[in-house]
Amino acid sequence: MKRFIPLLAAILLAASLPAMAQKVRLATSAGDIVVELDREKAPKTTANFLQYVRDGHYDGTLFHRVIENFMIQGGGYKSDLSQKPTRAPIPLESRTGLSNLRGTVAMARTADPNSASAQFFINVADNAFLDQPNARDGHGYAVFGRVVEGMDVVEKIRAVPTQAQGMHQNLPVKPVILQKATVEK
Repeated sequence: MKRFIPLLAAILLAASLPAMAQKVRLATSAGDIVVELDREKAPKTTANFLQYVRDGHYDGTLFHRVIENFMIQGGGYKSDLSQKPTRAPIPLESRTGLSNLRGTVAMARTADPNSASAQFFINVADNAFLDQPNARDGHGYAVFGRVVEGMDVVEKIRAVPTQAQGMHQNLPVKPVILQKATVEK
């Protein structure tokens, strides 16, 4: 019994500590961006994003939607503009208290609030109108992380010239490629 007490104490201590922040490096053709994920407030969204990173899904994808005073979006299209297959969508985690502020990372979705899969965006302005309490649809967009390194790279990407091409209205003229996404130790 005595040998189990230290083990039990270690388990209780670990349970009382906040979850360590997980970081992901996005190596892009414009430079590196490091995002810190908030698995405590957005556990399903964070787990989903990390699984796509571990699967190599984001490697070679484009930032296909760049709106200078709004956000940069990627994670869904190859360089030939074909859409990458995804896993099933995840439930929306927009009631977490996290806000779509400049430098935060959120999941893209369709009009269906529970349609987020792989595509994500980085806010380049404070976009509180995307938060659940302010959203026109009453649902909002799930923030699950923030840029902790490379905001200068985000700024570079947001300023690239864009064009309309097919169904894409804000496609960079010169492709901005997410070359590799890796989980930081």
